[in-house]
Amino acid sequence: QQTGSTGMAPVLVLWLAVCLTGTWAVDRGNFKTCDQSAFCKRQRALKPGESPYRALLETMELTNTRLTLQLINDNNKVRLLLELYRLQGNITRVKINELKPLKPRYEVPDVLIREPPTEPLSILSQDENGVVLSLGAESQRVIISARPFRLDIMEGSDVLMSLNSRGLLAFEHLRMRKDTFSYKVTSTVASVFVSVYSVPCADATTKEEEEKVEDGMWEETFKSHSDGKPNGPSAISLDFSLPGVEHVYGIPEHADPLRLKTTDNGDPYRLYNLDVFQYELFNPMALYGAVPVMLAHNAQRTTGIFWFNAAETWVDISSNTAGKTVFGKMLDYVQGSSETPQTDVRWISESGIIDVFLMLGPTAKDVFSQYASLTGTQSFPPLASIAYHQCRWNYNDQEDVKSVDAGFDEHDIPYDFIWLDIEHTDGKRYFTWDPHKFVRLENLFCTLVAIVDPHIKIDSNYKIHNEIRSRGFYVKNKDGGDYEGWCWPGSAGYPDFTRADMRAWWASMFAYDQYEGAMENMYTWNDMNEPSVFNGPEVTMHKDAMHGAWEHRDLHNIYGFYVQMATAEGLTQRSGGVERPFVLTRAFFAGSQRYGAVWTGDNAAEWDHLKISIPMCLSLGLVGISFCGGKFDQNWLTPSTELLVRWYQTGAYQPFFRAHAHLDTPRREPWLFGPENTALIREAIRQRYTLLPYWYQQFYNAHQTGEPIMRPLWVEYPQDPATFALDDEYLIGRDLLVHPVTEEGSRGVTAYLPGKDEVWFDVHTFQKHSGAQNLYIPVTMSSIPVFQRGGSIIPRKLRVRRSSTCMEHDPYTLFVALSPQRSAVGELYIDDGHTFNYQKKEFIHRRLSFSNNALSSVDLAPDAQFTTNSWIERIVFLGASKPSKVTLKTADGQESQLEFDFDAAVSVLTLRKPGMNAGADWTVTLQ
Repeated sequence: QQTGSTGMAPVLVLWLAVCLTGTWAVDRGNFKTCDQSAFCKRQRALKPGESPYRALLETMELTNTRLTLQLINDNNKVRLLLELYRLQGNITRVKINELKPLKPRYEVPDVLIREPPTEPLSILSQDENGVVLSLGAESQRVIISARPFRLDIMEGSDVLMSLNSRGLLAFEHLRMRKDTFSYKVTSTVASVFVSVYSVPCADATTKEEEEKVEDGMWEETFKSHSDGKPNGPSAISLDFSLPGVEHVYGIPEHADPLRLKTTDNGDPYRLYNLDVFQYELFNPMALYGAVPVMLAHNAQRTTGIFWFNAAETWVDISSNTAGKTVFGKMLDYVQGSSETPQTDVRWISESGIIDVFLMLGPTAKDVFSQYASLTGTQSFPPLASIAYHQCRWNYNDQEDVKSVDAGFDEHDIPYDFIWLDIEHTDGKRYFTWDPHKFVRLENLFCTLVAIVDPHIKIDSNYKIHNEIRSRGFYVKNKDGGDYEGWCWPGSAGYPDFTRADMRAWWASMFAYDQYEGAMENMYTWNDMNEPSVFNGPEVTMHKDAMHGAWEHRDLHNIYGFYVQMATAEGLTQRSGGVERPFVLTRAFFAGSQRYGAVWTGDNAAEWDHLKISIPMCLSLGLVGISFCGGKFDQNWLTPSTELLVRWYQTGAYQPFFRAHAHLDTPRREPWLFGPENTALIREAIRQRYTLLPYWYQQFYNAHQTGEPIMRPLWVEYPQDPATFALDDEYLIGRDLLVHPVTEEGSRGVTAYLPGKDEVWFDVHTFQKHSGAQNLYIPVTMSSIPVFQRGGSIIPRKLRVRRSSTCMEHDPYTLFVALSPQRSAVGELYIDDGHTFNYQKKEFIHRRLSFSNNALSSVDLAPDAQFTTNSWIERIVFLGASKPSKVTLKTADGQESQLEFDFDAAVSVLTLRKPGMNAGADWTVTLQ
């Protein structure tokens, strides 16, 4: 058992008591600052200056796939090996490791979808000062300067990115620990000699011995927890300079604005997966997930940095324009200041190697594609999982679940999934059911999501525990025994998900003959997978716990990634690879998008938490994780009904739409707050269901391209500086702009409508507005400001039923928003909604376009085979003129006239009952 975990039952009881009484927001004292993290403090103490590292050009070797070059630290003579790769798709990879480490250093496995394919590098020029290499297209080249070592990536005369330009490359080499006693004697004698005789004694200790004087290099303590470091100091650091850049984004998860702030006057952004209950807002504290990817954007270019390291990481950001007011920048311009804006970023990790992918764009969508080529795209979920989810900790029993299910029908509110939290199990034993509360599961006709957490109750009568222990699958402590900590079941073991054989066994436990009571209409929720250890340092696992040959410190941030991976594979395997899984995770890393959805964690039912859910999900989308949503969560007082309604309205326009409530809160089903609020919540949820065809098509696009579903405005309007810092509104795909109401008592919001040549239509009133303006929108409690872009076609299903499954064969209505500047285009994607058969070309994918007064549907996948019973029952043209007649021509050449209505007050033309199959070719002409 891990040292320090005995006698901790009172701690667990206290932890639960504080949680359940509602007196606890986050206690920041439970989590480290940079000054309390020895390696961060040590590395941050290094200031910009001339780097001690020098490139040994005589060691350079160039093959068809890579360049290698040795670097030497002139202070301690330790050599490093630099590897440089030009990858397909305009990506450059830089790796730096010790040339001859005492033992291997950790390199992250399983996250990249393949070994990235390379392209040839060639030398353009070389002398004693450095070497210039071609990156192929568009005059891109890499310049490696020798003394000091520096790497610049250029395009033409422009520097896109510089590495080690501020001299902050640091690489703590692995070393043997010298005899502690003799070292102390030596250093003590030396210090006495210096103090008594007042003479310099530079040689009394070697440079290496001086380093060892620093606290925390071989062991450190945080609160009552000791962290022994048998490998000694192993931190790495590297700085990146981004000329011309003032806006950087990404590196989730943080409860902070979309545009990352400078960190000069506070802590760096921290990436270290932690269970942070009711987290604080607007600070760089670590939260549940960590994706070490940053995007940089200006009006000319978007680039990305993927720091491929799974250890605890801190990210410092500075800028030469930080703090300057608009007036100050204008004054610089008037006075002819030649200072180019620049953002400098420094990454610091506790262990591992430097392995960084430089994604060179040049557009945001290029960066999304580049990152997707490395880590994969968003998984394509079952259609029902993008509908509405009803969740609570906890629904009491089977009858309670049935009652809630009936309540949705009674109040005419659609929903698809109902969730069961930890109390559904037999004593917090996952893969089990409470034998008194959940008996005849086959009588539950609703779709369930049941929680399965990765802490396993230590109980000799529990099959899962016995299997894991007998197979040796638990994470070990530093002494070789099974690591134990406290979580919901009490004393628990933690499966070692870094092992492929452990993941395969875990996946097999989801089989119907293993997971008693599991059904085809049941999916999984992985919570607490940072991992959460109530009595561990910072509420997580000790860093000196062991995963085979590796310490937990080396791989902490991918533990949750592996849990979700194994669970998703289990849900897939149980159907023989036929059915798509749905798995929600709290912890995540780069690549987690391949396995399901994430949510923004244990927030509070407060207005600021509602607001922050928007930039949090936008940040996740930028780094590949599109299936994100906030949740209406913890609050022990009954929240205001205004906040409740606004949260539903906001959630209805986020990719993952779930309401959740804490164990000791009053019940919060949508119909419990009076008829007026029930009607408002019903309308918000119904809006989600009408748009499911559009949402589903966006998920398909994300799955194919890596582009975010919920995206910042600057992604589509990259040259408009007014969009660069906006994070209270966003786009769904290209064509829907949403500005949720997130202010208490709001009577109006101001939305920025981008695009000087654009027009935008209010989807509720059909009123047309010009782009490139700040539009004030009066709001009432029923208002959800949403706009459709002119030049777009969006399919909807207006016959809302009790669930998405019930709407499968219902007809479509096409909303065609016209633009004077361009043709209108859109897509319609249809498949069976739940299997992997789309990979066998079993789907319908149509291109819808309107130009020259003709609206047509054309097959985008003529080699695909699928049929649908759905038809087009209505077409609505926004911004239209009244035609004299409308004709429909079908694929067989038949023509007919269509009935229409025209509302001159809002310029809306409606074609009723055209009746063509949604998968057919057809053309509608306005005359």
